Amino acid sequence: MSTDQTFTVAAMYKFTALPDFEALQGPLQTVCRENGVMGTILLAEEGLNGTIAGTAAGIKAAIGHIQSDSRFDRMSLKYSFAEHMPFHRMKVRLKKEIVTMGKPIADPNKQVGTYVKPEEWNDLISDPDVILVDTRNEYEVAIGTFKGAEDPQTASFREFPDWVEALKERASKGGKPKVAMFCTGGIRCEKASSYMKTEGFDEVYHLEGGILKYLENVPEEESLWQGECFVFDQRVSVEHGLKPGSYDMCHACRRPISEEEKAAPEYVRGVSCPHCFDASSPEQKARFTSRQKQIDLAKARNEQHLGAKYEKPVQLSE
Repeated sequence: MSTDQTFTVAAMYKFTALPDFEALQGPLQTVCRENGVMGTILLAEEGLNGTIAGTAAGIKAAIGHIQSDSRFDRMSLKYSFAEHMPFHRMKVRLKKEIVTMGKPIADPNKQVGTYVKPEEWNDLISDPDVILVDTRNEYEVAIGTFKGAEDPQTASFREFPDWVEALKERASKGGKPKVAMFCTGGIRCEKASSYMKTEGFDEVYHLEGGILKYLENVPEEESLWQGECFVFDQRVSVEHGLKPGSYDMCHACRRPISEEEKAAPEYVRGVSCPHCFDASSPEQKARFTSRQKQIDLAKARNEQHLGAKYEKPVQLSE
């Protein structure tokens, strides 16, 4: 899964009933720590969600521990690689939800929409009677989406039910429409499709494996994807074939930024960008400036920077 020069990164999730999820925290934290694995894993009564990184042997040990519990059979698991350790510590956190919508009636362990394989996705979304919806947040949609997709313009997944209510109003005269939805890796669509089913939508479809599996499996010349796909790791964005994209990240607000945006006067590396310049206080900018100086010094000394790693990103008003 890795070479001597790389770390293995494992992204995983599984919706499964875990009434004893609190008891899983300690042993999982211990296994990861003993094997040098870092990252974040969320545990909730509805399942597990997380991304971790380590040596090939360390990741094998952590995944083996998780899947020794039969409830994690057929867990969604994707591997990628990083030249540097992308995380600073290991956290196994207890949560109410592994992907937060705030609607307990949305339970993928009870019902979800119909999975559509990437190779069959184009035929579905080319149907003029299908409403295609991007369930990701606005800043993710801004750098790439499927041709013809609706953008719910959500700042967080908690706002998605409001879009569903608006769709119900639009469709009140003509009956519930056929809906096809997609997200980065598939987890949001499990929760979103479950919610829409509880709200009376009968024909709900979602892209199996998410955008990443589509970009991996569907040839670019046949693709209906436009732009790049934001990812929550050091790559920032990817293109067809999962090749690294052209975007960088603003480490103040953690939004993707283009080369054009980096040329703007509001952009200061590690401190601000056009998205967050007006949202951050002078005190925040001073802290970010100090942090960036520490990072640059550590890099010059060929050391890993560990200071100020828990600084919260700038919160943007939408």
